[in-house]
Amino acid sequence: MAIFDKFKNGLEKTRDFFSQGFTKITAQFGHFDEEMLDDLEMLLVQADVGMETAGGLIDHIKAEIKKTGDDKSDTVLRNLKTAMLDAIGKPARYELDPDKLNVILLVGVNGTGKTTTAGKLAWRFHNQGEKVVIAAADTFRAAAIEQLEVWADRADADLVKSEQGSDPASVVYNAIQAAKSRQASCLIVDTAGRLHNKKNLMDELAKIRRIVNREAESAVVTCLLVIDATTGQNALMQAHAFNEATDLDGLIITKLDGNAKGGIALTVAQQSSLPIYFAGLGEQVDDLQDFDATAYVDSLIPEHLFHEKK
Repeated sequence: MAIFDKFKNGLEKTRDFFSQGFTKITAQFGHFDEEMLDDLEMLLVQADVGMETAGGLIDHIKAEIKKTGDDKSDTVLRNLKTAMLDAIGKPARYELDPDKLNVILLVGVNGTGKTTTAGKLAWRFHNQGEKVVIAAADTFRAAAIEQLEVWADRADADLVKSEQGSDPASVVYNAIQAAKSRQASCLIVDTAGRLHNKKNLMDELAKIRRIVNREAESAVVTCLLVIDATTGQNALMQAHAFNEATDLDGLIITKLDGNAKGGIALTVAQQSSLPIYFAGLGEQVDDLQDFDATAYVDSLIPEHLFHEKK
């Protein structure tokens, strides 16, 4: 399935919500006035585009109307698309360095889908011909280790684990040694789900990062925050908190297909200034896709809304 179709299918709930709202706003007029722009702003907020981001998008539209005098609905939509792409930022794509060990640290709060994401990434890189090692560093949850055992078998990856309740940092240390000795190209570290207001857990995450930096000094280390799209604006707090605990390199947005509030990806990208590398668009193994900003925006604002009313 083409990447646009993946985004189109995955964002169906958000697209339907936005389409219905936009059609309702423009039901009687083909041009936007101040009140209709306010309604559009509220529609964006309801789709989990935060107040600050939504306000910035509408300000852009207002500035374009003032400059050109064109307030037709089609023009407003095109300007909204442009503003959304600007808010997301420059395109970013995660690529493994073929000449080094690549370490991917997956962090985030409980329930965001880190373990499943770790497995899907392992499957993805295995299919690309890479040698993958997975570190089961979520030692607080036995189910996480069991999940990773299934994924490791599916992806023909080596799993480094320990007993439930053991020191996560020691698992990471052992996994690094295993990745080196087995000449792996990729080490994926699944960390425990941590509450972002628990200092001791954040300190533990910082400890894991120090061990990676020390033991895999020449590796390319990428720390990715896994965010559940259904958590809404709380995702912003998570991004800020985790960025303080360990320097984040990017984001993975999961469960974009889970509700009608897929606008959170736009807000988190803009407010955190972090690139979104992957998007979870379903339950299947290949539903973890490279985040494509154009496909994302096109999926939110479908072509059938463009009809040049006069």
